[in-house]
Order: sequence, then C-alpha cells, then structure tokens
Amino acid sequence: MLSILNEYYYLDLDKMEELVNLPTSSDGESGSTEQHISILKYDMLKIMVDVLLSESEEVDEKLGPKSSELSIPFKLAFNTLINKKIINKY
Repeated sequence: MLSILNEYYYLDLDKMEELVNLPTSSDGESGSTEQHISILKYDMLKIMVDVLLSESEEVDEKLGPKSSELSIPFKLAFNTLINKKIINKY
C-alpha cells in the first residue's frame, strides 16, 4: 500500500455508483434494466478522480524536495471526495 498524506485511503466504487445513479420511476415496466445517471455528477466525479490519480509533484529547484505543496485542484478534489465519502481511510 502507498501512504498518501501519512494515511492510507481507498476509492469506494459502490459509493461512486450510488452518487451518479438517478432513481428510476416505475412505469409499469417490470424487469427493466435501464440505468440512468446524472451526467453532471458523472463528469465532475471523473474529473476529480483524474486530478487525484494524475497529480505530479513539481520540485522547485531552490527548495528541492521540501517544495511538496499540493495543487489547489488536488486539494479541492480530495476534500470533496472525502466529504462525499468516495475516499475512505483504510
């Protein structure tokens, strides 16, 4: 396992699915297997997870490895996903 910010985290895939799924109204069609999702929630979730997985640490030449400041998009995505319980501590 890899430590992130001195903790171990995982992405809850079931919670992701629950977040993007829209409730379907039953029109008398039994056995319907259609799935309806919120495009806005899906795209935002996709972008936030992409930001988390593609974060690369840029090293300031003057500070060297001490310049480990995380980007604003990473912080925002990380905090939002924790708030929505998509990211959980292991």
